[in-house]
Formats: sequence, structure tokens, C-alpha cells
Amino acid sequence: MKSKWKMLAVLAAVIVVGGYYYVALPAINIHSSDTWFFIFVILIVAAFIYMGRRKMRSFHEARENKGLRAIGLIIAVLGIIYLAGTLLSSPIINAKKYQQLMTVEEGEFTEDVEELSFDKIPLLDRDTAMILGDRKMGSMVDMVSQFEVDDIYTQINYKDNPVRVSPLKYASVIKWFTNQSEGIPAYIRINMATQTTELVKLEEGMKYTNSEYFNRNIYRHLRFAHPTYIYGGLSFEIDDSGVPYWVAPVKKYNIGLFGGETVGKVVLCNAITGDTKTYDIDKAPSWIDRAYAADLLVELFDYYGTLKHGFINSVLSQKDCLETTDGYNYLALDDDVWMYTGVTSVNGDQSNVGFMLSNQRTMETKYYKVEGATEASAMSSAEGQVQNLKYVATFPLLLNISDEPTYFIALKDDAGLVKKYAMVNVQKYQIVAIGDSVSQCEENYLELLFSNGVKEAEKDTRQVKKISGKITKIAQAVIEGTSHYYLMVEGSDDIFDISVVDYIDVVRCEVGQEVRMEYKEDEKANAVLSLETIQGSGGAPAVKQDEE
Repeated sequence: MKSKWKMLAVLAAVIVVGGYYYVALPAINIHSSDTWFFIFVILIVAAFIYMGRRKMRSFHEARENKGLRAIGLIIAVLGIIYLAGTLLSSPIINAKKYQQLMTVEEGEFTEDVEELSFDKIPLLDRDTAMILGDRKMGSMVDMVSQFEVDDIYTQINYKDNPVRVSPLKYASVIKWFTNQSEGIPAYIRINMATQTTELVKLEEGMKYTNSEYFNRNIYRHLRFAHPTYIYGGLSFEIDDSGVPYWVAPVKKYNIGLFGGETVGKVVLCNAITGDTKTYDIDKAPSWIDRAYAADLLVELFDYYGTLKHGFINSVLSQKDCLETTDGYNYLALDDDVWMYTGVTSVNGDQSNVGFMLSNQRTMETKYYKVEGATEASAMSSAEGQVQNLKYVATFPLLLNISDEPTYFIALKDDAGLVKKYAMVNVQKYQIVAIGDSVSQCEENYLELLFSNGVKEAEKDTRQVKKISGKITKIAQAVIEGTSHYYLMVEGSDDIFDISVVDYIDVVRCEVGQEVRMEYKEDEKANAVLSLETIQGSGGAPAVKQDEE
């Protein structure tokens, strides 16, 4: 009988410990706090089983028992080791090591951040992307009753375009039960610049996601594949062929037991097949865009900025201490995603002393000394321009507009849809331009830069040239409300742009008529400065082109 109870007790212990491991999924690693907690759970369960077997009914009995005292001693020793490890791993003792976790270079903004074309600027924030994703899903009548869009929406660079991607998920446990054999059939892909929303259907469904249960749950699948790895936050990404993957960064602790967290490896898991492959962080595929979480990069920069003169200085005098501002956004540079946030002094004033850019794949980080308004101040300035409409500003995106650091802000209505755009000069945040489109907003912004003396018009050094000959082609177009005629003449492949406002006689010109023009060369069409029609010339002379 005793043997039977002993077996039942052991079985119960195995079920409790195994159940906890299956649900909590702690890493079996000395650097993981979850591992230490798991050990404490095992010891406590063992203590209760031991007490049950010995039929102890009082605290005095338990205290006098050698076996329980041994278990208690082990728990106490492990607790002391854990607390000591926590203290010895902290910035209090290791300020210099923490400050050196991230290497920061000073950069030149206009050299490092190129001006982006409008089709490369991400116009949507995550919340707006979620609205578009839900709308797209709602239009898919064959799927909407079975699946929903997960709220992951990872921002990546896909074929040199800023996009957000998110898998579908089962709408309920019942929907999982009826569909899990085929897996999840598609994911959402949203172009953040053009706002194009696609539901990408897969030839074979995704079997490994975070909406799966049991062993196909992506967290459980990765834990069983690598029991000792301490994973950071997973991200859903697609490779250059559109194949869905889970990117799992593996934490690396550089200081003591629990301190100095960075990323040492990255595990890629094919969301369709479940195949995994591990890379050292410096050898990870270039299409990966999020190995380092934005929050981790912010934390590392804060260590760099506040611990320059030690921990005590960071708390008391705070000399030369810098910290990041609240919030961050993303820039697409050189086929990578860079996290952006402002940098301010720790005294909490309303201005930035600069900003930082950090590569989410490599942790390469640059700091730019550009004094100006905080992001919150820029958002308030933008909202103030449309306060009658009660639009809400999104967190700014930092752009290079005409070699000026500029906050680009989307303004949304109550429904969460983008209605207008704003550009706020970082250094002179009273310069605020509003537009219904990005191009209109930029045009208004450039006008403000010139009118406020921030930029000066470049001197036109182009030479004035002359040309004469018969018109071979003529076309008309309206540019920004003004009629323009475009001419080509014999012997020249150039196009000549003539504004009707400046030269009304151009409307009388016809193919075959001889003209004489003065012009300045331009990229697409030469700008005509004077126009003269030659009457009764008879046989037209060969085209003549010269310079003044």
C-alpha cells in the first residue's frame, strides 16, 4: 500500500512539474529568472510531497524534520545566490560595462539620411494599418467567418518598400479545431507608402503560429527545439520570396548572471513547415529586419547616455546625462529598418539635444547632435494648425527634407483614418506646414523654409542659349492650373517648355512654323525665356543653336 501511495505521489509531482513546464515554457538556463523560479516550484512541490508522506500535521513537526530542513536550506541558499546574482549583475556595480554595451557613433544627418521619394515614405502608423487590415479581411467572404487578422503587424523592408505584415489567426477554439489540419491560409501585407493592402494566400497553410494550441504553438515549438535558449520577443517576417517566418532573437547576458542583455543568436522558424535554423547575430540573413527589439535598443542607449560618469552621477548630479524621449518610429535605410527616437537631457526640458538611429538587425547606432523640439512638441504644433478639425497627430517620422531635419506627421480623424499631413522643422518648430497630400505638404513646407530665411534660393548659373528652326511637334498640358505648350524643333531632340501666361502667342504656333527662342537647359524640358515667330521665311534655314 505504501508503495502504491509513493508511486501516486511521484506521478502527481511529475504531472504538476511537467504541466507547469508545458504551460510556462521556462528556458533551462542559469541566466533565466524563469529557470530559478522553476527550480523553486520543484523544491516546494517536493516539500509538500515529503510532508504528505510523513503525515506531518504541525509546523513544529515540519521544522524538526531533517529532510524538510534540508529542502528549506537548499531553497534559502538558492535564494541568496539569486539575490546576490541580481545585485552583482546590476548597473549599480557595473556602470561602465553597461555604458559600453552599445557602441554609438556620431553621424552627419544630411549624409546618412537621404531624401526619400514619396513612394518610399511610410504614411501609416500601426493603428491605421490595423484598420486597413481588418477592412481587407472583412471583404474576404471565404475566410472572414473562420479567421481574423492577428495584431502583430511587424514593420519590415520588402523589396525596398516599407510594409507591415501580420498573419491571420483562428477566430475561436472551434474554428481552430475545424481548420487546424490545413493551417492558416494567408497573411496580410500592407505597403506603408501607397497604402495598398493585400491578403497573400499561401499554397500550403501556416502550421506554426501563436494562435495554435499544444505542440504547434510557435512558442512551444521553439522551446522544445532549443530548451536552453532565452528568447526575446518574436516577430513575424517574410523573406524576399514572400515565405513567412518567425524571427526569434536569443538573448545574451554579458554582465554577471542576469545583466547586460543583448542578442547573441537568432532562430528562424518557417511558419509553414516548422523547420528551424540558428544563426549567430552577425551572420543572420540580410532580409531579417527585426533581431533587436526597439525597446531593447532604447534601453541600451539610455545606459550609454546616463552612465558616462558612473551610477552615482546618473542619480545625483546627472552631469552630461542623456536619455531617449518617449516613443519611437522607424526609418527604412539601406534595405534595413532603423529605429528612431529623440534624445534629451535628463532634466526633462521640452527640447531635444539630438536623436539616435539604431539598426534593428545589427544594432549599429548613430547619434546626431541636432537641437530642436521634442516629438511631443512637434505633435502639439501640428495639431494646433488643425485644432478646428480636432485631428490627432501620430508619432513623428524623421525625414530629410531639403537637407533639413524634419518631423513628418500624419493627422487622423476620430475614425483613425489619415486626413492630412504635417511637416515640422526640428530646429524651428514654429515652422509648420499642412497639406492634404504629401507633395502638397512638402511644397508648403519648402515655401515656409524660404520665407523664414531657413533656406536661400540657389543662384541660377545656367547659360542662356538660343535656337531657331521649324516646329516638328507640339503638345499641350496643364501644370498646377497653368497651361503649358511643349515644342520640339528641327535638328534638336530637346523639349522646350513655354508657359501660356508668359507667352500668349504660343497658342498661334503650328507644326511647320519657324520660331526663334532663348532658353535655359533643364532636366526634363528646357525653360523658354523668349519666343519669336519668323513670318514669311519661305524655306526654313537649318536649325541654328548657339550660346550667349
